[in-house]
Amino acid sequence: MTATERALQLTYVAAAAAADKLGTEIVAYDVSEQLAITDVFLVVSASNERQVASVVDGIEEKLRELDVRPVRREGEREGRWVLLDYLDLVVHVQHVEERTFYALERLWHDCPRIELDINEAR
Repeated sequence: MTATERALQLTYVAAAAAADKLGTEIVAYDVSEQLAITDVFLVVSASNERQVASVVDGIEEKLRELDVRPVRREGEREGRWVLLDYLDLVVHVQHVEERTFYALERLWHDCPRIELDINEAR
């Protein structure tokens, strides 16, 4: 099983939106073989809490244009790691310190990495 076309479309749009808001180290993993609850994890870094909020807002705005809204949001109060759950896609926007500490990439390194041509998705 691989990520659905819908999940990939949402991933490309979300990744481009994150880049537009100066998110960094943007990577996506096809976790559909490992998890039954979602197809793709998108991980984005931001340099401070305000930047985390800006990236999150940008992603939500672009996906809302596709009439897609998250079913769950977590971590907004602290602003250091915000999770947006779109069912097919789960977005993690992390402060660079959280990204280093939690190292989500280590957990999913066995999963296929999705090529993101961010300029093409814009």
